[in-house]
Amino acid sequence: MTLDSSLMPTYSPAPVTFVSGRGTELWDDQGKRYLDFLSGLAVCSLGHSHPAVAEALCRQAGTLLHVSNLYSNAVAPQLARRLDRLVGDGQPAGGKVFFANSGAEANECAIKLARRWAGPGRHVVISAYGSFHGRTLATLHATGQPSKHEAFQPLPEGFRHVAWAEPAALEEAIDPSVAAVLLEPIQGEGGINPAPRGYLAAVRRICDERGALLIMDEVQTGLGRTGRWFGFQHDGVTPDVVTMAKALGNGVPIGACWARAEVADAFRPSDHATTFGGQPLAASAALATLEVMEAEGVCGRAEERGRTLSDGLSRLSGVKEVRGRGLLLAAVLEAAVSADVAAAALRRGLVVNAVAPDALRLAPPLLVTDEEIAEAIALLSDALDEVGRG
Repeated sequence: MTLDSSLMPTYSPAPVTFVSGRGTELWDDQGKRYLDFLSGLAVCSLGHSHPAVAEALCRQAGTLLHVSNLYSNAVAPQLARRLDRLVGDGQPAGGKVFFANSGAEANECAIKLARRWAGPGRHVVISAYGSFHGRTLATLHATGQPSKHEAFQPLPEGFRHVAWAEPAALEEAIDPSVAAVLLEPIQGEGGINPAPRGYLAAVRRICDERGALLIMDEVQTGLGRTGRWFGFQHDGVTPDVVTMAKALGNGVPIGACWARAEVADAFRPSDHATTFGGQPLAASAALATLEVMEAEGVCGRAEERGRTLSDGLSRLSGVKEVRGRGLLLAAVLEAAVSADVAAAALRRGLVVNAVAPDALRLAPPLLVTDEEIAEAIALLSDALDEVGRG
């Protein structure tokens, strides 16, 4: 049961109100238990109410909450160094970090940085059709889904879209006005579409030849979700800029934009800023999250549990294909009934969502167990059967 709300109607009416969670489990206001195989849209990668993150929040809340970025704090630099090492897959990558509050803000930083780095006359950012990069006006235009643009025209200029996974289309679109190419290694909101083998390497080559930056949007894919710390690491490419958010705070709002030092140094004081970015509370939550991720070996877990989940999904009646990598998967259905199946699954106590008319997104916590995967597969099987009978 949900309550009447004074919130703006930017979402459809919620079918359920959650009041508590622990690990992969959620409970609603009626006391019903659910398995969360969405993780708050790939955010709670350690599961709900992880004790290490909760303890870090409590400790920091009793010490120092906020001082603004006119001054330094002791936590943000530690977090920046940790992220630089993860971007380098265990070795310092030699970059610098700007902290924000969300993935859209991290992408805004990347777009502004690209323009500052490229200089006057080179301001265009190219992204792919089917992509998703945020809901601010700039990141909305970077998003390659024209249906989302129409209500908010005119959008900021300087964005161009090309066909996903077609290097020739990108090569043709790059002219001297282009500052950067912005891509996801797996299109998340676009339906869980992984970059085909060799595509990112081809994009890297084209960017090098044309003198454009390669920006990887790892907001949904980053921090262990795909079986590596970042999705681009599967392809052996080295981006110039990497954006991240979602899993970074395990539910506490924080985003980050990492850039190679020579690119990051294009910014000057007052070029970009944020009141809350990198403040001690969020940074402490992120540090605790990353420490647990490394201690628990979440990359290996995501790869192993992802195979188990993918195998289980592929055996279900009504599923014709499984797309994705690690624990970011789409069950592609034989009919365009994903919204009905997601609703039927929710009634049974399983949280997934319809990421496309014929595809369900599954992104459980990276600490999910084999027993929880087996339970989720059984619940989803029942939901598919119900919709199939209907």
